[in-house]
Amino acid sequence: MAALGGSTEVEYTQNSVEIDNLAIFAVQEHNIKQNAVLEFVRVLNAKKKVVSGTLYDITLETKDGGKQKVYEAKILEKPWLNFKEVQEFKLISQNDDAPSVSST
Repeated sequence: MAALGGSTEVEYTQNSVEIDNLAIFAVQEHNIKQNAVLEFVRVLNAKKKVVSGTLYDITLETKDGGKQKVYEAKILEKPWLNFKEVQEFKLISQNDDAPSVSST
């Protein structure tokens, strides 16, 4: 269990359904808000911090019209309230390796 306010690496494996579901949720929310068509590919890294719930910091890979893009998503989850919210979703790199930033 994570210490209150401290960030810890999440033991992520290819079979981590919980982390994959949070990443997919973030991509879906981004697509709705931005009228986009990003496609979730995989999680690259995940960290979590215990706050008034759990704040996940997930680095994920997507496809956008065949182009690979890497995003960083911050998702707040409070399971006892059945609550999930994407607090940040920003582009950190594209397949041409040109870093750029876009947030919702």
